[in-house]
Amino acid sequence: MPTRRDVLDHLSFGQQVAEEEVKNLGKYFVETEQWRSISSGAIDIVYGPKGAGKSALYALLLDRSDFFFDQSILMVSGENPRGATVFNDLVNDPPTSEREFIELWKLYFLVLVADVLRQFAPGHSATKTLVHFLEGAGLLSEQKKLTLTAVLRAVYDYVRHGPESIESELKLDPLTGVPAGVSGKITFREPSAADSRAGAISVNALFDTAEEALAETPLTVWILMDRLDVAFAESAELEANALRALFKAYLDLLGKDHIRLKIFLRTDIWRRITRDQGFREASHITRSTIIQWDKASLVNLVARRAAQSPELLEYCGLPLGPQIDNESQKTLFDVLFPDQVEIGPNKPKTFDWILGRTSDGTGQNAPRELIHFLNATRNGELSRLDLGSTDENESVFSRSAIKNALPEVSTVRLERTLFAEYPELRKFIVSLEQEKTLQRPDTLAQIWGLSQLEAGKIAEELAEVGFFEKRGTKEAPEYWVPFLYRSALKMIQGAAD
Repeated sequence: MPTRRDVLDHLSFGQQVAEEEVKNLGKYFVETEQWRSISSGAIDIVYGPKGAGKSALYALLLDRSDFFFDQSILMVSGENPRGATVFNDLVNDPPTSEREFIELWKLYFLVLVADVLRQFAPGHSATKTLVHFLEGAGLLSEQKKLTLTAVLRAVYDYVRHGPESIESELKLDPLTGVPAGVSGKITFREPSAADSRAGAISVNALFDTAEEALAETPLTVWILMDRLDVAFAESAELEANALRALFKAYLDLLGKDHIRLKIFLRTDIWRRITRDQGFREASHITRSTIIQWDKASLVNLVARRAAQSPELLEYCGLPLGPQIDNESQKTLFDVLFPDQVEIGPNKPKTFDWILGRTSDGTGQNAPRELIHFLNATRNGELSRLDLGSTDENESVFSRSAIKNALPEVSTVRLERTLFAEYPELRKFIVSLEQEKTLQRPDTLAQIWGLSQLEAGKIAEELAEVGFFEKRGTKEAPEYWVPFLYRSALKMIQGAAD
C-alpha cells in the first residue's frame, strides 16, 4: 500500500500547455459531443478563451492523423505547432491591403493542397495540371519535402511582385509571332479570353482543379490553423487585416467539399477584429463552436488526469484502468481534497473554492489555470513534508497547501497572460496594487489621475479582458477584482472609499 508521500511523489495533473503534452492528451481526453462535431467535419471554426483547450483539440487532430487517414481525411498543419511562427517575417514587411492578404492565404493553402496531391495522387491529370502551374510560377519546387516558411515566402513574393496582367510575360513564337503561351502564370482575378489562350489561369480555377483530383481519389484535406494569437501579436492592425482576410478566404473555399480549413482562434481576438471595423461576412460563419467548461467537465478533467497515477488509484482502493465513472470521481476527490478549505456552514466545498479562485472577471474557468493550481498545490504539499510537517491529514492535500498555491498562479496569470496580451493596460492594473478590491469610476479616476469618464472607459476595457467583474448598475457601475488577480497585486478585500 503506497504512503501519502508515495502518492504525492508520483502525482501530476499534466502540463498547462497542450503543446508540451501531446502524447498524453489522448489518455485524458473525453469524446464529447463537441469533439464529435469537430472530428466529423461538421465544425470548422473553434473559438475559446486563452487556456481553454483550443490547442489541445488541434494537437489531438494531428495526433490521430492515422485514424483520420482511414476515413480518407489528410491532416495538414498550416502553422508550426511549436517554436517560431511561420508568419514571423510578415510582421516587418506585411501585405499592403486586406485584398493582398486574401490572395496570400488562398495561394498558401493551394500550395499545401497541391503538395498533398502530388504525394497521394501524382498520376491524376488534374494533379499534373495543378503542379505544372505552381511549379511554373515558382511556388512549388520539385523537392518532395516542403517547409511552411519556404512556402509562405514564395507565396508572399508572388503576391507582392507578380503582375496582375500577363501581357509582359507573353512568349511569342519567333517564326510566326503567335503567342506560345505562358507556363505557370497564375492570376488572382479571372483572366481575359486572350490571357487564358496565352496560358493564364486563376487561383479559383486551380482550386477547382484540386477539388476535382481530391474528389476522384477520393481524399479530403483538412488544413489546420492554430497559434494565430502568436502569429500576428506584435501589431493589432496586422492581426486584424490578417485574420479578417483569413476568414474571407475561408468563406471563399466553403464550396469545396474536399478542401476544408479548420481554424482555432481566441474568442477575445474574434470579438476585437469584428467589433473595431465590423465584419458583415461574420453571419455566414456558421460551422463554428465555442469551447466552454462547466463544473462537471472540469471535475472530469481533473479526475482523469489524477487517475493516470497507479499509486493514487491503489491509495484510493480503485482498480487500474481507463474507466473513471462518477463514483470513482467522487472517491478520488474525497481522498485528494479536504471537504472545505475554509471551514464554516456557509463556506464552499473545496473544488468550488478552487474554481472561485481560478476564474477571471468573466466568470470563466480555463483548464490552464486549474491545472497550474493543482500542480502548485502538489508541489507545496511536498515542500511541507520536506520541511518536516507532521500534521495529520485525512486527505492528500492539506488546506494550507491549497491556500498557498494561489499566489503563484495569480502572479503567472497576471504577468504571462494579462500583461503579455494587453501591455497597454499594464500601467492601470499595476496602479491598483494594495488598493481595495471593489472600485467605482470615481475611485479609479483618483488612482489613475483621470476624469471619471476616462476612468470608466478604461474600466470597461479591463472588464472585457477579465481583470474586472462588472457589478452594480448601468448608472452606478462597480468593478470587482476576482481572486485570481488579488494575490499578485496584494489587494485588500473591501470597497474603496
